[in-house]
Amino acid sequence: MKHYPFILFYLFCNAFIYAFQASLWVYVFCFLMFCFVIVWGSFDIQLGYFVNSITHKRTKLREVALTFDDGPTALTPRFLDLLKEHDVKATFFCIGKQIQQYPETFRRIIDEGHSIGNHTLSHARNTGFLSAPEMVKEIEACDEIISKTGNIKTGLYRPPFGVTNPNIAKAIKKTGKISIGWNVRSLDTVTEDEKKIYRKVTKGLKKGSIILLHDTSEKTYNVLVDLLLFLKDQKYSAFTVDSIIKSKNND
Repeated sequence: MKHYPFILFYLFCNAFIYAFQASLWVYVFCFLMFCFVIVWGSFDIQLGYFVNSITHKRTKLREVALTFDDGPTALTPRFLDLLKEHDVKATFFCIGKQIQQYPETFRRIIDEGHSIGNHTLSHARNTGFLSAPEMVKEIEACDEIISKTGNIKTGLYRPPFGVTNPNIAKAIKKTGKISIGWNVRSLDTVTEDEKKIYRKVTKGLKKGSIILLHDTSEKTYNVLVDLLLFLKDQKYSAFTVDSIIKSKNND
């Protein structure tokens, strides 16, 4: 089902080329469209084009997963205070270098019962251009820091920026990780208006949704304040991403 857009595109291009065999521009057009589709597949983690990622939980219950990327940061303790106040457990996809900078906060995340995921060592801006061995190093280095700092291991991995490609797919397989995506993206790192972020999250919410947030800014903290009240009012409970894996293993 996930590959339907690409299959339809392939069939369209073949039909287009067959109808206009003599034209070089047809081939140029199809090549450009092919590049577009590859880029689309790389950046939309929900398509599962290069990597099959978990993007939601199949459930009939009113429950969602709160996930936070790019921490821990100086603001993370405030997020933890708020989650503790509401008795909500979340999943934190942590960057190795951030763990090194805030080790006590990282240990607090674990101690308070939240789940941990690998978000690479450095969250490099050129992640999409790294070779498979380089990506393996990024993942394994973060694993080592997680183990040394928190005395835990994690099988969860979230690709930085949600970018996937053949090299990243190889690295995920090599390191034995499970790729975790989302189906509700807050865009809190690029949107300044807190109300827009809040509306985007609550509008797209469904049973079993995995919500992408970041414990990196005051605005996201303020959105979380309202979001937790919304979830309580709408009688949504929260699950951690690792519970999806555990339930699959028990089936």
